[in-house]
Amino acid sequence: MFKQILVPVDGSDTSAIGLNTAIELAVDQKATLHILHVVDETVLTQSVVAGGYLSEDVLKAFVDGGQKVLDAAIDRAKARGVTAHGILVEDITETVADVIVTEAHKASADLIILGTHGRRGMRRLVMGSDAEGVVRLTTVPVMLVRQQDPNKS
Repeated sequence: MFKQILVPVDGSDTSAIGLNTAIELAVDQKATLHILHVVDETVLTQSVVAGGYLSEDVLKAFVDGGQKVLDAAIDRAKARGVTAHGILVEDITETVADVIVTEAHKASADLIILGTHGRRGMRRLVMGSDAEGVVRLTTVPVMLVRQQDPNKS
């Protein structure tokens, strides 16, 4: 049913849950994973506005860190026998959600799997939600995977 799965990773525990789910589904469906890391340069541009200086070293550190996250995710998938391709995107002209939707289209993905924090109320309004943006913008089915709340049984 699912043959091309896109899964964004950012190194967080939440994205690791999404990656684990994507790997399990890829094993079951004999699917290819397209693992995406977006270097969110908006953090850098906001720093420029605040501090007035953007160092090439800082940008390189973001890209290098993103490549390490991506490589580790690819290694995890391949260790389970899953065919996996990495995509590293540096883009300050689009939101992260826009990039995810664009890359899903490029990969001919028939499913996007996203780890989500499941924020509600004011935290969601203030921090935004890449997952919500993806769901709103894409025509591709999206599976949202949340971290289990340790306070709930």
